[in-house]
Amino acid sequence: MRDRSILEEAFTRSGRGPLSGVVVADFGRVLAGPYCTMILADMGATVIKVESPTGDETRMWMPPVFEGQSTYYLSVNRNKFSVKLDFNNAEDLDVARELAVRADIVIENFKPAGLEKYGLDYESVCVSNPSVIFASITGFGTAGGAHLPGYDLLVQAASGLMSLTGSPETEPFRAGVAVVDVFTGMHACIGILAALNHRQVTGEGQRVEVNLMSSALSGLVNQTGAYAIAGVVPSRMGNEHPSIYPYEPIATGEGDIVLAIGNDRQFRVLCRELGMPELTEDPRFALAPDRSRNRLELRPLLESALSRATASDWFERLTTAGIPCAPIRDVAGGIQFAERIGLEPIIRAGSDTHSTPGIRNPITFSQTPATYDKAPPALGEDTHLIRRWLAGSPAFSSISVEEATA
Repeated sequence: MRDRSILEEAFTRSGRGPLSGVVVADFGRVLAGPYCTMILADMGATVIKVESPTGDETRMWMPPVFEGQSTYYLSVNRNKFSVKLDFNNAEDLDVARELAVRADIVIENFKPAGLEKYGLDYESVCVSNPSVIFASITGFGTAGGAHLPGYDLLVQAASGLMSLTGSPETEPFRAGVAVVDVFTGMHACIGILAALNHRQVTGEGQRVEVNLMSSALSGLVNQTGAYAIAGVVPSRMGNEHPSIYPYEPIATGEGDIVLAIGNDRQFRVLCRELGMPELTEDPRFALAPDRSRNRLELRPLLESALSRATASDWFERLTTAGIPCAPIRDVAGGIQFAERIGLEPIIRAGSDTHSTPGIRNPITFSQTPATYDKAPPALGEDTHLIRRWLAGSPAFSSISVEEATA
């Protein structure tokens, strides 16, 4: 890594996290890019979030709010430092260019070629920073879809994802969260880490490109695979699975319980617990392909047996027997369940005097755990510190971590 002792003293958690000492210039906004850079920041990277004078769009996406701030923005921007720059201002643009030169990683999600006029595109940056890892996120790539706006909902529609979401009797639905943005953010993170390893071995930087459309098609796994491999066009099946049964919510005496029976052994145990062992000898249901073909005959038999107890009762009994199942909870119930089983899903990012709740990074390291040292920044709150670092001010080296993260 380049010499950045001044920055490390003020901004990084020295020696903490597998990416400690790595500097990320984050020109992303909304969700895919910020989700990616939050993961990097949780792992110790110093992420400098570059924002326009009006800030990341998600700062205004509310309600809901926490202490007057958008929870959407707060959900994906912890552990970062915000610098406010106007690219149409020559001095601010110089700061942005210098930041790109000093960074190990640059990430952006402008429209294709949108940064060329500012000299912040990959071809311009790598002249002065040849070892940079430059990650670009677009909606539909840089070829025939370059002109299309990259919104998660549009990609859910265009990729076929919406055609699979909902029941046969309903119109297509979007997923309840921007899953394509999340897919793409994770793919960007994977690509960046792979490129970082390549640079460590060879010294070479490179460009990493991801787009929402390709991430959606990859994330549809067996559904897009069915078409690519066998020419089969999947359709909406509600909560059912095209290849496995029972694999859906089924009514009980009170509430629904989701069964996820993935093999014949699990089906035998389920039938035993339901008091219907004879079903395992029925040629309509004995083998997995038979159960899928004859699901209309099997479902009422399962419903009748499950009606004898509540979803909560069945969850305890079937889980004890090793049957994959779950009651359907709301988000609060999901977080509370995670707490009961010891996953500690909620963390607080920041200091004792200023912190923001959030959801724990899902990756566990035995030696270098994720850290949550800084609350999501206010717009431009670190601008003066970033400018002083880039200017090489000797006084900057005396600024404490406490001051930098206050």
